[in-house]
Amino acid sequence: MDAKLKALLADPSKKMDAAELSYLAACFRRTMFSVLHERGTGHWGGAASAAELVTSLYFNRLRINPADPQWADRDRFILSKGHASVNLYTVLAARGFFSEDLLPSFRTLGSILQGHPAMLKVPGVDMSTGALGHGLSVGLGMAMAAKLSGKKYWTYVMTGEGCLDEGSSWEAMLAAAKYKPEGLVLMIDYNKVQLDGTEDQILSLEPLRDKLTAFGWHVADAKYDGNNTADILKSFEWMDSDNVWPKAVIYDTIKGKGVDFSEGKNTWHGAKIDDEHYNIGIVQLEEDVKKKEALI
Repeated sequence: MDAKLKALLADPSKKMDAAELSYLAACFRRTMFSVLHERGTGHWGGAASAAELVTSLYFNRLRINPADPQWADRDRFILSKGHASVNLYTVLAARGFFSEDLLPSFRTLGSILQGHPAMLKVPGVDMSTGALGHGLSVGLGMAMAAKLSGKKYWTYVMTGEGCLDEGSSWEAMLAAAKYKPEGLVLMIDYNKVQLDGTEDQILSLEPLRDKLTAFGWHVADAKYDGNNTADILKSFEWMDSDNVWPKAVIYDTIKGKGVDFSEGKNTWHGAKIDDEHYNIGIVQLEEDVKKKEALI
């Protein structure tokens, strides 16, 4: 582990600033790339696009306690796009929910770190995900539970385009707009690329903001760059700026972020990272880590 990274992670109570979060995300993206290469399986594209978002949540925003993963008052996070599990696992390990030594066991027989997160096996996972379109419905249930029990935790649901292609997501949106539970936030990792092609080629969601608004959601006006931690922190400020629920934020991101041959390419949704591509990509990711380390 890099000395600077080790030093940052030494204080679990520290709330990271934008530069520190950017550096952490670069380190985590490098780790994800190496794990996926070593295993020869997994989903790089969507994990890479969400690296800054998940990092910023866990190191700046969420009220959690790794020593007590089932703490009743913790904030909840649902990675509805569960195929990006290597992203969540890397961040959970760094946050102290389990040992980083487990990461190389990703997608191996007997490992708790399977291709999609399992809440009964992995500390820190609040919902077992994988089948797209389920996350928002369960997140609504969690938010409603907080409302009925008088608890103040927030529930964050992260989707990609695939989740929003499912009718169940829009049913959940209608129900959430009716009951308006406090603390429910939809975070959309909008990289506009899916397994078989671009969003436009498969099923266009545009005009997405207008659709969310029409369904009764309070949607951020700003266009936030989900690969820019300063922008992400601004979106957190927007979440705290009023008491109108439920909230949704659309984050523009890049599929396969960090490696030029995979950026914006549907072919790198879940392709095997072979030795040739790994040797090219790891150099770029190492350079990004060094560049961002110099800024903190």
